[in-house]
Formats: sequence, C-alpha cells, structure tokens
Amino acid sequence: MASQVARVLVQLRDLILKGEFAPGERLAEIPIALKLGSSRTPVRLAFSSLEQEGLVEPSPTGGYLIKRFTSQEIADAIAVRGNLEGMAARLVAEHGPTCEFLQLLQECLDEGDRVLNKRSLDYDDSASYIEMNDRFHQLIVEGAGNAALARAIDLNNRLPFAPPSATLPMQQTSGEEGREWLWHAHQQHHSLAQAMERREGTRAQWLAEEHVQIARMNMVYALERPETLRLIPAFKLVTDAVG
Repeated sequence: MASQVARVLVQLRDLILKGEFAPGERLAEIPIALKLGSSRTPVRLAFSSLEQEGLVEPSPTGGYLIKRFTSQEIADAIAVRGNLEGMAARLVAEHGPTCEFLQLLQECLDEGDRVLNKRSLDYDDSASYIEMNDRFHQLIVEGAGNAALARAIDLNNRLPFAPPSATLPMQQTSGEEGREWLWHAHQQHHSLAQAMERREGTRAQWLAEEHVQIARMNMVYALERPETLRLIPAFKLVTDAVG
C-alpha cells in the first residue's frame, strides 16, 4: 500500500504543479481516484500528505481545496530549508555519524542509484525515488540530534513546495532532461554523505545548502511552462527570487 500511496502522491503533486486544478478548486476522493485509476484509500492518504505540505486545505463541505499561495512564499520556504538542513548536516558531521546511520544512508544511495540506472522513468520509479529522497533527508535531520532544529524543519515543510521531494514530480514528465536533473541531485546526495562520513562539517553544510538549488531551478523550469502560469500568477516574482 505504501508504494501505491507514493505513486498517487506523485501524480497529484504533478497535476497540481502543472496547473490542472485552479486555486480554491475542490478535490474529492472519488473523482480523483477515478482520474488516477486508484482506490480511495491511497487518495485519502495522499490528500493528508498534501495538506501537511501546504498544497491543499480541508473544505468546509468535505474533501479538500487547492490552497492559494504565492511564488515568493515558495522561494522563501525553499531557501529556509536549505539553511536548516545545512545546519543539520554540519551537526551530523561534527558529532560523528554512527555506523548504523551510515548504513541507512548507504541504503538510500543504493536505491537512488538503482532507480536512476534505468533509461527512462515512469511514475512508479518517481515514487521509489521520492520515498528514498524523503528517507535520506529525514535521516540527516534525525542524525543531527537537535529537537529544536527538527521542529523548525517540520514547521517549514508545511509550507507550499518546501519539503525535500515536493518539486521532484514534475521531472517525471520532462523526459531525459528531467532524469539528468535527478541524477545531478543524487550525485549531491553521494557527496553530502561522504562529507558527513569524513566529519567535514563546513563542507557538509555548504553541500546541503547548495542542494536546494535543484529545487529552485526546478520550480523556475516548471513555471516557465505556459500551462503552469494559471496556478501561480506571480511568475516574475519567483524567477527574480530564485534565478
């Protein structure tokens, strides 16, 4: 069930980012399930995740509404995540990662390598990569051992497109170029893991902060497509903020 939920979540994020739903539009389980060829349970769980990410909000009449947000809010949230995760990576490196932590991190790296070794990616591949990506970033937050920092990251992740994987689904439909972006992002994962293992705190922090540039570039890439402009009208603002 977990992989099915992840797949539905990828599809819904992709549709939202492509502007398939207007701000304030109501989403209901049954129509979405029919649209995606899914049962209602994965859709319900995906709605819950999207609510946590700040993309939808409960409707007074049932179901969910597409949340209204600005491009500046997106840019700000991504920038804050970079700084917070940079601090987390530095703390992991300075404290010295445990063998268990490094093993779990390596499992994430291996899974990402497996997915990206394919010539082309479908929604299931994207779902697998996203589950891996979420685990990788969460491991770093937990490994930092700082409860206040973890709470700050969790709070920031409730803003639109702030979580680590929130800007990844659009790549599934962008062909070879999107796959190359994912490959570049995953090579950064490898470099970050190496820096933490070597206890290079400053380098780990810089790499984590640089890593969010992928999300920024991805957002600009998505917003340059005409079909996306009706989702976030303030297009010029986001390109100024992240370009």
